[in-house]
Amino acid sequence: MENENNPVYGPFFGVMGASAAMILSAFGAAYGTARAGVGIAAVAVMRPELIMKSIIPVVMAGILAIYGLVVAVLIAGSLHPPNEGYTAFMGFLHLGAGLSVGFSGLASGFAIGIVGEAGVRGTASQPRLFVGMVLILIFAEVLGLYGLIVAIYLYTKQNA
Repeated sequence: MENENNPVYGPFFGVMGASAAMILSAFGAAYGTARAGVGIAAVAVMRPELIMKSIIPVVMAGILAIYGLVVAVLIAGSLHPPNEGYTAFMGFLHLGAGLSVGFSGLASGFAIGIVGEAGVRGTASQPRLFVGMVLILIFAEVLGLYGLIVAIYLYTKQNA
């Protein structure tokens, strides 16, 4: 039964949270993959032996989409009609969780793409740059991980 604690619009925010988690993190992953892929393609022309070593930014960007997928599946699994107890509070928590992981994944994907492209190009000229590139990529990736942690923390608050 709909009441002030279980409004009909509550699940809308939950669905938007699941959508934002997947869409924004996938967009970040796609941008990171595309941008780093451009660098890999440029390096492969002159130094084809570096292709596999240069794939690291693409893998790291792809992980961002997994973060969004995990949160989207968690949220989607908790969705149910308002008359079954889905409160506005739960909807807002799910929206916050989705936006947290989504925007963090988006920002992280941009950073990974830019650093990945410049890093693989630079590594082709100066191999000692590789370790520095990997460290910078790790710091860029952890931004997405922070969003995942906050999203899971928000998600667990629904039962509190």
